[in-house]
Amino acid sequence: MAPAAQPTVRARRILVEVGLQGLERRLPHELSGGQQQRVAVARAIVSKPAIVLADEPTANLDSTTGAALLDLMRKLNAEHGITFVFSTHDPMVMERARRVIHLRDGRVEREEIRS
Repeated sequence: MAPAAQPTVRARRILVEVGLQGLERRLPHELSGGQQQRVAVARAIVSKPAIVLADEPTANLDSTTGAALLDLMRKLNAEHGITFVFSTHDPMVMERARRVIHLRDGRVEREEIRS
């Protein structure tokens, strides 16, 4: 395979992994909120980062779509070793996290580690 084709192949593989195959040509306004969030995840992981920072990843999503997005991120963590760091006020995100650090006024208030 030619080197120029490799990024395209990887991008298509990532779209399949996040469940967006067949939507490559859609414009943002043609996608649902959950699909737009999965596009953001795909863009974040296509360069194979060790860490992805996600600010309020479930904002503007219903609880079912938000849970599906968090499941996707957990799967990507398990399969690719990508660490996701969230800033959130969403209890659902905190309940699903392995480690939660609570901040107040810019200082660590407490830390929870879960399995």
